[in-house]
Amino acid sequence: MSLLLWNTLSLGIAVTATAIVLGLVSAYFLARVNLPGRRWWLVMATIPLAVPSYLAAYGLLAAFPTTQGFWGSWLVLVAVTTPYVTLPVTAALRAGTTDFDDLSRTLGAPGWKALLPGTWHQIRGATLAGGLLVFLYTIADFGGVALFRFPVLTTAIQQAYGASYDRNLAALLSMILVALALVTVFFERRARGRLFTAKTSTRGRSRLHPLTGKNIWLGMVLLIAPVVGAVIPIGVMVVRMFDVNALGEVRWDNLASATLNTVVLSFGGATIGLLLAVPIGILAGRYRSKIVSTIESLGYLPLGLPGIVVGLALVFFALSTVPVLYQTAFLLACAYGLLFMPKAVGTIRQSVRAIPTSLSDVSSSLGYSTRQRLVSVYLPLTRTSFLVAWLLIGVTAMKELPATLMLRPTGMNTLATELWAKTDVASYGAAAPYALMLVIIAAIPTLLLVRSETTPEVKS
Repeated sequence: MSLLLWNTLSLGIAVTATAIVLGLVSAYFLARVNLPGRRWWLVMATIPLAVPSYLAAYGLLAAFPTTQGFWGSWLVLVAVTTPYVTLPVTAALRAGTTDFDDLSRTLGAPGWKALLPGTWHQIRGATLAGGLLVFLYTIADFGGVALFRFPVLTTAIQQAYGASYDRNLAALLSMILVALALVTVFFERRARGRLFTAKTSTRGRSRLHPLTGKNIWLGMVLLIAPVVGAVIPIGVMVVRMFDVNALGEVRWDNLASATLNTVVLSFGGATIGLLLAVPIGILAGRYRSKIVSTIESLGYLPLGLPGIVVGLALVFFALSTVPVLYQTAFLLACAYGLLFMPKAVGTIRQSVRAIPTSLSDVSSSLGYSTRQRLVSVYLPLTRTSFLVAWLLIGVTAMKELPATLMLRPTGMNTLATELWAKTDVASYGAAAPYALMLVIIAAIPTLLLVRSETTPEVKS
């Protein structure tokens, strides 16, 4: 058990440190260099978010079959988690100023040392928050490390669950992982609080450096994560897809069924997650009190619960209280909703907070009840945010593997489980169509969401 804990912590720390370095360099390139086609650089930096770790691991293993252990897991997890640092730090740099850097240079600070006094102060909170999210993702990951045969807590939980009718060991390992995750979430909340207090009191100018041979290497660093996390897996999938033997192994009816199951279960879970998130988001956006803050914090708690732990908890719950729910599609959809509900809370909270309180006051003075105000005022003004939150949960649920393996009904397969089953036995050619279909249906809404988020920033 000590080896499992050591492997989990060492992998988490190594991935987090590397992702922070790559993310900082990439963010500086995106925010402080005058780039042609800036929107496409932003999309390129974000693409790894649409690729689950086990799919990136599949691509790397198919291209380099001898890759195993710590370093393979480290490389894949760095590639898929670097955007968690790049995006918030980029936003912080754009919202900040270069006046402090110029002042440092006038005082004689050379080169990169001029960035430390002012710029680091502006991005410290975003860097710490992004780094903690990377660590949280890494310790919760199952598919990527399992394909590389690297033993960590999540793989041990899955093995203990599947190999024995006595699942006390799985429960014990889950408690250790939950404790580690909750400590991480606590520090992430602390870091997010510091992010607001670290803002400067005045906004200065932000100067862009021209793209030259001296800073083009920053763009090469930015491309590391997309190439390893997306280009190599997708390229391998395309090559394998058109292999004659691979096409002969594919059961197209099974592919269509897995695709349909993935979409239905994912967006069914998204509907449940949205229903859970709406009350919390409206409360957090409309009222400020310790009780509301506590409710919102509890709403974010699933961020610290790995899918494998939530799946195991729902198995125990169903078997002990409502056995009829065990191995049903509804229970799996509930798991998706619980796991990814926090992704919708923030979106809904911000959209509700943007509604002027005068509209609610006027409708109240006209005799509207709370339900009527919700239907007539809040829903029409926030329906776009609700749709975005629903899509965000659905896209994330498509990639969920551990909870799906534990809770899916007997005989029901999804793209994630089919991909996992075929890569687990090194049948990479047969897995290619499932991997490519998963990337396509996950990437389309992801790119639409990224475009809607980045376009205003690019224009400014």
